[in-house]
Parts: sequence; structure tokens; C-alpha cells
Amino acid sequence: METNSFWHGKRVCVTGGAGFLGSFVVEKLAQRGAQQIIVPHIEQYDLVQRADILRLLEGTRPDVIIHLAALVGGIEANRQRPAEFFYNNLLMGVQLMHEAWVHGVSKFVAIGTICAYPKFTPIPFKEENLWDGYPEETNAPYGLAKKMLLVQAQAYRQQYGFNAIFPLPVNLYGPRDNFDPVTSHVIPALIRKCLEAKQRGDAEVVLWGDGSPTREFLYVEDAAEGLALATERYDGPEPFNLGSGQEISIRDLAELIARLTGFEGRIAWDTSKPNGQPRRALDTSRAREFFGFEAHTPLEEGLKRTIAWYQAEREVKNLGKPG
Repeated sequence: METNSFWHGKRVCVTGGAGFLGSFVVEKLAQRGAQQIIVPHIEQYDLVQRADILRLLEGTRPDVIIHLAALVGGIEANRQRPAEFFYNNLLMGVQLMHEAWVHGVSKFVAIGTICAYPKFTPIPFKEENLWDGYPEETNAPYGLAKKMLLVQAQAYRQQYGFNAIFPLPVNLYGPRDNFDPVTSHVIPALIRKCLEAKQRGDAEVVLWGDGSPTREFLYVEDAAEGLALATERYDGPEPFNLGSGQEISIRDLAELIARLTGFEGRIAWDTSKPNGQPRRALDTSRAREFFGFEAHTPLEEGLKRTIAWYQAEREVKNLGKPG
């Protein structure tokens, strides 16, 4: 076990700790020596409600909060529920950070989102470009709600000396991701589509848009490592990107996933559907300079691990079905 004196004796609350990224963060903190990790579940604590936040803080008295809990989804979910994505994410973050300061929490990590960047941001995205324009329309309410946590973190640091930091992770993927066909993001959606099409013997899979947008993806274990390092080592007002530094088009990604899943049919593009933001790729130099983080998992290796995990999960579920 890798131990780090930063975590010794600290009570660490990871909101969203039962979720995709959160489960890896909890494991990473335990490996680094954290012994008192609190994971609030939505059934007990609805963090949109101030009363539940107060009950959580007064009942657990955390020293560090890593705020990962969020209402998230793909393009269609964001289009259908923009008000919920704005209200829930804003209320959760703003109230939690304020009450964390009131209750003497020593470190607050407010997770941002790549969706906070302007729609047309110069490539690679640099943190100083964050305020150069409006986000891509389909996920602007979500992106702006999260972006307000940066404003709050900097204001509370300036007025109160509060140690709140704001990482901006790029699109994550990996084992335990959400593979729901309605709410999943692009990588799990593509993996599921290709595997199911292969199983049925379909001649083609139909994907949204035209395949031209580019994205950058960060393997979930690398993201958890980045957050752990930032929590330990960084205390400053500047936001910072967490990414892999590798840009790929959705078309190339689809072809790669088709190859890795063994789907040999045609990939068709439904250009009546939106593409989303035209390009996403990050400048990750701040994270390297501020606290020594670099991603280690190549995309193809991460995809292989993700596909293997999902196939194993499907087999377990199929075994549980009545014959």
C-alpha cells in the first residue's frame, strides 16, 4: 500500500463515491493511506437539500471533501432535462462548498467539467480560455452550473482563505461506467451498440452526427490518481485540466471500438442528429507543473479493459436470467 502523510488521521468525504469515478477515487485514497473515508448515498443524503448537507457535515465532521456527486448524462439527456441539470448541480455544489467553509473543512475539491469551456475554444483547451465564450448549447446549463463552483472557490479563497480547488476533467471512460442506452456517454454507448449488433448479426450500426467531432478521453483510474495528487499537493486559485493529451475523432473512435469488439458491419452516420462540440482536446501542462500528474493508460489499452469488464458483467447478468 502506498502511504501518504497527507491522509493520515483525516476524515475524507467523497460525494458521489459510490459512482463511476467516485468508486475509483475511494480505492485510490485507501491505497494512499486514507483510513476514514465517508461516502454519502443519495438515499440518506439528498445534497440538493441544505438540511441534508448540514446533517452530513455535522454527523461526519470531514476534514476534506472531494465533491464528485453530479447529475450527468449524454447529449439527449441534457437536451431533455436542462433545468434539472442546471438546478441540481448548482444547488449541490454551491451549498456544499458554503457549508464546508462554515464547518471548518480544510480542503474542498470541486470537480468541474470539460462542458464548461466555450463551444469554439482554441485547441488545445487552455484554462485561461474558460471565459472566452458560451458553452456548447446542448450541455451549457450543466457546464455553467459547474463553472459557478470555480467562481465560488476563487471568491471564498479571496475573502476567507478557503482552500478550494477546481479540476477540469476531460471525458472519462473505463470499467464501471454507465452503459445505459439512454444516458450513457459516447464510449460505453459505442461499446454496447457494437457488441449487441455483433451478437444479433446486424449489418450496420447507426451513430449520431457525422463522426467529425474530436474528443479526448481519460481512463478513470488515471483520473482518480490525478484527483488524489491534486488534493495532496495543490492549493491555489487557478483551475487545471485533467486529461490524456490524446485527441481522436468520433469516427476513428467508432472504428477502433468496432475492431476491438469484433463488430465487422458498417458504421452509418445519422446526420440529422447533433454532433455536440466540434473539438475537444486539452492542454494538460498545468496539472503536470502544479502537482506532477500525467496520464499513463493509452486509449486502446483502456478500451480493451473497459470492453472486457462490460462483457464479464453481461455474462454475469445472463447467467442470472431464468433459462
